[in-house]
Amino acid sequence: MSAPMVRIEAVWLATVPLDMRCGTDTALARVVKVFGEARAHHAYLFANARANRMKVLVHDGIGIWLCARRLHQGRFAWPSTASAHAALSSEQLAALVVGLPWQRLRDAGVIRVV
Repeated sequence: MSAPMVRIEAVWLATVPLDMRCGTDTALARVVKVFGEARAHHAYLFANARANRMKVLVHDGIGIWLCARRLHQGRFAWPSTASAHAALSSEQLAALVVGLPWQRLRDAGVIRVV
């Protein structure tokens, strides 16, 4: 098994939509505004208003990575704007990026009816 290219220790999801035309500097400014700071080895997730596109910003301790994901059908299971952000586990992140209902995953990785 190979080591991941970028180490991610924590995953944070922002509930307020982000303009997907933004670049690294704008996304980093939004991370600082929403989360207060950009911590090394943390991933910060943003979606557009329709929740069919996502950007992930990761600070690897040296520089910034900005990744994009787009669903051609459906939408990402994005939470409401009741709170500004939420923490996700690595299992929840894996479910989110393929369009599964990550909110239903528990610690054991079992999907239960809410």
